Amino acid sequence: MALETWLIYFLATLGLSLTPGPNSLLALTHGAIHGPVSTLRTIAGGAAGFACVIALSMFGIASVLTLAENLLLVMKILGGLYLVWLGIQVWRSPAPGQPGVTVDQVCGWNMARQGFLAALSNPKVILFFAAFLPQFIDPGRDLWLQFLVMMLTFVLVECLAELLIAGFANSVSNWLGRCGKGFNRVCGGLFVAIGAGLPLSS
Repeated sequence: MALETWLIYFLATLGLSLTPGPNSLLALTHGAIHGPVSTLRTIAGGAAGFACVIALSMFGIASVLTLAENLLLVMKILGGLYLVWLGIQVWRSPAPGQPGVTVDQVCGWNMARQGFLAALSNPKVILFFAAFLPQFIDPGRDLWLQFLVMMLTFVLVECLAELLIAGFANSVSNWLGRCGKGFNRVCGGLFVAIGAGLPLSS
């Protein structure tokens, strides 16, 4: 991949990472409640999920989903149900800035799992990457090396963006704590709305 092409891809990836979505919302919520260091577990899980999504796109799963509308609908329903369940968990989480809230090993694993499944919960992401990545491929160069570079670039940019979001959320956690559980309910409600609307999206 030529340097000029990579720079364009990098800018496109940066814009995509700053677009609100389930993982950025999850980083915002966990950053406010648990702090940016603990939220690294969530971000790492999401990074693994996005890497899987890009890999699936590379192997042409997107073409199968495009043709198999029923399969796509089932994946949308399952992904939507998970986001609704995640919204309920966020709704019930402790308020930001609440003293005495710790993240033990089990909770840390749950945070990573939530980040991973949030990245996989939207099958439209697979379709997006299938349309997005080929625009930057040079057929005259090693395809797998180009895919690897694009995967690592996106994952690193996404992780940095989510870490910044988590850090910002933590910096204002005391202010959010004054709202009680209002912040959790707003974020939880957004997850439920995204999950409910996913099966209806075209």
